[in-house]
Amino acid sequence: MNIVLLSGGSGKRLWPLSNDVRSKQFIKIFHPENEQTTDNFDKGEIARKDGHNLESMVQRVYSQIKKIDSDANITIATSKTQVSSIHNQLGDKVSVCVEPTRRDTFPAIALAAAYLSDKLGIDRDDAVIICPVDPYVDDSYFECFKELDKMVKSGDYKLNLMGVEPTYPSEKYGYIQPETKDHISKVSAFKEKPDVTTAQKYIDEGALWNCGVFAFKLGYILDRAHELIDFKDYQDLYDHYGDCRKISFDYAVGEHEKSIGVVRFSGSWKDIGSWNTFAEEMHEKIIGKADMDDTCENSNIVNELNIPIIAMGLKDMIVAASNDGILVADKAQSSYIKPFVEKLDNKVRYAEKSWGSFTIVDIQDKAMVIRIVLLPEHKLHYHSHDHRDEVWTVMNGEGTVILDGVKTEIKPGSVVSIKAGQKHTVIAKTELVINEVQIGDEISVEDKTKYDFPEV
Repeated sequence: MNIVLLSGGSGKRLWPLSNDVRSKQFIKIFHPENEQTTDNFDKGEIARKDGHNLESMVQRVYSQIKKIDSDANITIATSKTQVSSIHNQLGDKVSVCVEPTRRDTFPAIALAAAYLSDKLGIDRDDAVIICPVDPYVDDSYFECFKELDKMVKSGDYKLNLMGVEPTYPSEKYGYIQPETKDHISKVSAFKEKPDVTTAQKYIDEGALWNCGVFAFKLGYILDRAHELIDFKDYQDLYDHYGDCRKISFDYAVGEHEKSIGVVRFSGSWKDIGSWNTFAEEMHEKIIGKADMDDTCENSNIVNELNIPIIAMGLKDMIVAASNDGILVADKAQSSYIKPFVEKLDNKVRYAEKSWGSFTIVDIQDKAMVIRIVLLPEHKLHYHSHDHRDEVWTVMNGEGTVILDGVKTEIKPGSVVSIKAGQKHTVIAKTELVINEVQIGDEISVEDKTKYDFPEV
């Protein structure tokens, strides 16, 4: 199967764990599937203490697809700010189609289709399945992809959808109206997000939730893309992507296509989009250094800080702490967090990179402290800064520093002084933890010049 996972999101509704770089699909709260047991106290304790031994939504979905089809060709369509997190969590070999800027789902799918055709050599008659990267589902959801794949190959419909059987009248989802109640049916209409009363009417008429899963022959979507966007090939579309009109796939394609089929999915499906729904699926009430007294009810704590949190008397509350900030909220009220987060300076203080991660520990006038975690056998770019000095203190691990072409072995306690203009990098032998102090009149991410890696 050829599957494109759409990975977007601005990271505001799950602040402070999510941000513009780290959207909800990268937050680790789930046990890997082979460890998800309700009576495994030891694994729960591991998660409670440090949050390790957990996986994110994108890791969970990726592994679920590979479990159903180990040969599945998975491409992740995402913004350039998320590429490092994807490689950090899924490895360097995963296929990634990068959007130069955000232009909604139709341009993203068009770009991904051109990428599959021009970069991966996928045939026009091959089936392609589009899926959000963050559904919370069991494996039967992805088993249903095999039915979508067969529907595309049969050619009965040009556009094929998965519809979820609703469990309540939701205002958050669009609705698909099938002509019959058969497992596979022709679609008579799309319905946009309604109010609760209208949603119940749709359900009474047999409508299904639109879960954002589409399937078609690659050639079909390429032809539709060329009809709506003026481009020659993948590179041309990429170069002029910012000129594309922002439009969703539903509006650009779904509403105009007459030949649409839908396969029913009757299993459990959840769209985890707020702290309230997120907390429902946490495998522990506490992740990180925290404790609750016996009077706490239906409350959760997620603590990424290296300091303890003690909660007493909480009812229906979520407490979340990271270097980006601290949230204390009623679970139901947490759904309205977005406008408050938009008022903040939104400076990203934690991010996963392909080589590891960084955390901004402290910001002072003309100084900043950053903790760098470098994965084994990984390295930073060989680079220099014009406007700041740096002092590296090795907290843990071993590696090699190259400073102006000179190699130096480092270990816990090693201190490396780097003056403005000096070319430098570090290579990790083991996991390497470095405290980096930046000192200068101008400290910014733009102050970096990269060079070819030296031969030493």
